[in-house]
Amino acid sequence: MYKTLLVTLTTSALSIGPVASAPAVRKEPLDAATLSAIKSKFGRLMELANNHDFKALHGMFWQSPSTLLAAKSAIQSEGNWAGFWGNEAVDQKLHDIGSSGPVVLEPDYSKLKVVGLTSDVAESYVPINITVSYAGQDGTARPFLMIINWLRVGKDWKVASEIILPVPPVPAAKG
Repeated sequence: MYKTLLVTLTTSALSIGPVASAPAVRKEPLDAATLSAIKSKFGRLMELANNHDFKALHGMFWQSPSTLLAAKSAIQSEGNWAGFWGNEAVDQKLHDIGSSGPVVLEPDYSKLKVVGLTSDVAESYVPINITVSYAGQDGTARPFLMIINWLRVGKDWKVASEIILPVPPVPAAKG
């Protein structure tokens, strides 16, 4: 019995030891200047999108079959919203949206947040109003959330994924 108790206590002590000694706060992997540079890249991305500069937008994205744009779909078989993978699909989707009529992206820059995930990966988040007439949308400004994963490629930062999520309307008050 004593031996079983000793083994149990020793095992418990060893299994919680690393947890107890783990640092409570992780250091930010990117410095303030880098985070600021990514915020500037985000501003440039919005400028290019609002100007429908598809060639320059192409250059903002990571050149990879793993590049992702999650956006409204116009094709029923894809569902209402879908993921578009690879540069050709992303370029085509941006062109289709931008060519559908007026498109205006208005991010709330006061709520733009950029964080480093690693020394080579960052994430940005911003509430954004988007006015668009694509795929049945009526051209009224509506709220969305835009989440972008940025990847360091050489000395530059590229969009690896851009996820645009519609914000559902506030439910009517019961009463």
